[in-house]
Amino acid sequence: MNLLSPVSTIMTKSLVTVHPDDELVKVRDIFDSHRIHHIPVVKDKLLVGMVSKSDYLFFQRGFVNKSRDLKLERFRLKNHNVKELMTSKLATMSPDQKINVALEIFKENLFHAIPIVNEKELVGIVTTWDIINNIATDKVVTQKYV
Repeated sequence: MNLLSPVSTIMTKSLVTVHPDDELVKVRDIFDSHRIHHIPVVKDKLLVGMVSKSDYLFFQRGFVNKSRDLKLERFRLKNHNVKELMTSKLATMSPDQKINVALEIFKENLFHAIPIVNEKELVGIVTTWDIINNIATDKVVTQKYV
């Protein structure tokens, strides 16, 4: 992987998103059905926030799997919405910024996903997993260590 390549070469472009007014039930369903840990929050094609799996699990804490508690959990998820849980102050990158810039952002911060925006419109997301996956599958890198 060339660290001076644009981040658009490794970003995920097929995104699952939510709207700020969506119920948290939708967030739960997305996390249950997709292998992702970050859901961009989009309103009129513009990025307005991000919901991480950690934020969602923190919201859920304290619930157990008894039928009464499952009903209470569903009630809570239907009565709270995404804008109450999302992080709205986000670091973003443009598609033409370099991968090494993303690495610096990950190194200096405690988050693991960077939304990629083009004139405020969400076009992708790059995560620490995207970088690890690209390094692991890079033929030049793997051949050196085989």
